[in-house]
Amino acid sequence: MKKVCVVGLGYIGLPTAVMFANHEYMVHGVDVDAKTIKLLSSGQIHIEEPFLQEYLNSALEKGTFTVSNKPETADMFIIAVPSPIAEDKTANMDYIKAATKSIVPFVKKGDLVVLESTVPPRTVLDVMMPILEETDLELGTELLISHSPERVIPGKVFEELVKNNRIIGGLTEESAERTVSFYESFVKGEFYLTDVTTAEMVKVMENTYRDVNIAFANEIAKISESLGVDAWEAISLANQHPRVNIHTPGPGVGGHCIAVDPWFLVEKETELSRIIQMSRFTNDSMPSFTADKIEEMVHDIPNAKIAVFGLAFKGNIDDIRESPSMDVLAGLRAKSLTYSAFDPHVKENKVPFQTQSMEEALKDADVVVVLTDHNMFKKLDPKLVGRAMRHRIVFDTKNAIDRVGYEAAGFQVFRLGDGKRNPKKILKNEFTSN
Repeated sequence: MKKVCVVGLGYIGLPTAVMFANHEYMVHGVDVDAKTIKLLSSGQIHIEEPFLQEYLNSALEKGTFTVSNKPETADMFIIAVPSPIAEDKTANMDYIKAATKSIVPFVKKGDLVVLESTVPPRTVLDVMMPILEETDLELGTELLISHSPERVIPGKVFEELVKNNRIIGGLTEESAERTVSFYESFVKGEFYLTDVTTAEMVKVMENTYRDVNIAFANEIAKISESLGVDAWEAISLANQHPRVNIHTPGPGVGGHCIAVDPWFLVEKETELSRIIQMSRFTNDSMPSFTADKIEEMVHDIPNAKIAVFGLAFKGNIDDIRESPSMDVLAGLRAKSLTYSAFDPHVKENKVPFQTQSMEEALKDADVVVVLTDHNMFKKLDPKLVGRAMRHRIVFDTKNAIDRVGYEAAGFQVFRLGDGKRNPKKILKNEFTSN
């Protein structure tokens, strides 16, 4: 039985590791976080992802999955560690470098090294290969190297690991073909082979496209509010055109990919990436824009309290990396506004005034602000939501709730980008008339 060593057991590395472990491979997982290793060793997952616990249980029962803080000899090494951006918006390659160095003592002639992390183009050539040269193996022949970027979405990782097409960028043709031979054990999508740098570029392009499209939608939302147009209605109608696919606006862009990867292209070619930079600035401005809208809503309410629903960067997951909700809350604190925060998927309190009780978050609240479109929030009974509130106002930044149902329950409902209903005018008239 061939062996795979996966370095990095986070949101991508762990699902990939247990997937291989359930498809006729011995897998050794490596992570530098002691808590992660302790939990996995006892059969517990440390991240939320549908079916992850079941896949882990199955691998442990088969005896095909082990974990520790150090690599072991294997036939294939997968590097799946973070590649975050620093404060100056350049890529932090420390994790990539450390992971690559960690496997140098263990690789042997004929092995394959695959980078799954999303990285700036030329990372394999300029960052990894100089380190792998320390093996004294001829790279591309004696030691095969590829980049196969992950292309999955949190909440559907296992489904997309199987169904999605896979880009394989090989240092050599043999490197690419060997990579396919491993992944085809569970991937049912098509394989597209190219060189390593093109593969790196493709993944960054995919996420940058989405970021630019979302920035356009967010600009439309701002313009719509100014012109008295409902952006959600306008976007829906525009998308009836067969060649138009406008994304939806929101309080910002988060996660480890879309909010980060465009900066990789900016870093490489600053003067040639003007649209990309402006899109990043637009999306980064949305949490502040959202906080300003909330402040307008509570301006005439004495001692107002805001119940913030949603901390994760997208619906039905617990991942708060780069989440715009964090910046919205920071904006509320800067404005000295009172708030409570609730997210059913974030089980440990991560921010000031977070609570694990929805009832506590809603108690004496004047406004509910929906920042994440969790299914739980979509299914809530409006009467239950309003029971403990002082005023019944909802600000839906994700177009997630049943507007008609909430209005029937006595709520004033406002949406980010809906210029047909100006909360500043409506609520000012309502509260001043009382």
